[in-house]
Amino acid sequence: MRLLALSALLVISGTGHAEHAPLRFSIADAWAMPLVQIDDHQATGGILFDIMQSMAAQADRAAEYRVVPIQRVQRTLERGAIDVRCYAAQSWMPNLSGDYTWSLPLLIQRDLLISTPDNAAPVEPGQLDNEAIGTVLGYVYPTLQYSFDSQRLRRDDARSEVQVLQKLQLHRYRYAVGNQWSLDWFNRNLPENQQLRRVAVIDEQPVGCIVHNDTQIPAQQLMRILLRMRMSGEIDRIMSRYNTVSGLPADRPSTP
Repeated sequence: MRLLALSALLVISGTGHAEHAPLRFSIADAWAMPLVQIDDHQATGGILFDIMQSMAAQADRAAEYRVVPIQRVQRTLERGAIDVRCYAAQSWMPNLSGDYTWSLPLLIQRDLLISTPDNAAPVEPGQLDNEAIGTVLGYVYPTLQYSFDSQRLRRDDARSEVQVLQKLQLHRYRYAVGNQWSLDWFNRNLPENQQLRRVAVIDEQPVGCIVHNDTQIPAQQLMRILLRMRMSGEIDRIMSRYNTVSGLPADRPSTP
């Protein structure tokens, strides 16, 4: 009888995640390290992966990752095929329809205009004219949109952040847009004289997570978890694994 009782207890305590539906996270296939490592169409590591894994674990849920083209992420969210999108900003989804809860900012994305070592002089993006700019297919660049619409600048789209920088390295164009994290990761193993260079800061955008409000999804619990992760320093510790910082004010080095 004791053995049966113990077995029943183990079964009950081991159900854990099985009692709740998994949290379904979106992963854009254009993302690159250090944000996300994608192998065989599966997310396996990176800053966002670690944040989402911790979110799910603290909510006592399993995590499922749906790798989708960036152009379809919003539609996938609106259809209810995913529950959580992290690394999101409201300016990137001005026409989002549905009932959602936005988290507080977790990171600050700094978009840069990047060039090659032989063209590393600082520039004013608004003064560029008739230039092809390396961009990611499906990405929105609010501060450059007027120049793209007026055809003063032309998008040269690649399918991922890495491909944009690789094409720049091969001089397919003179300038590209990328974030600070991707640039630092791309440069990390290159000799100093071959590293791509920042020539202007395009934008700084706070990014966080957006959760679909659904009776099956503990949106407010997830908001509290994200707040705790930020306030406890867990986000900073995750960033430090990848030798970078979140960009939030507390992470910026103080002026001597």
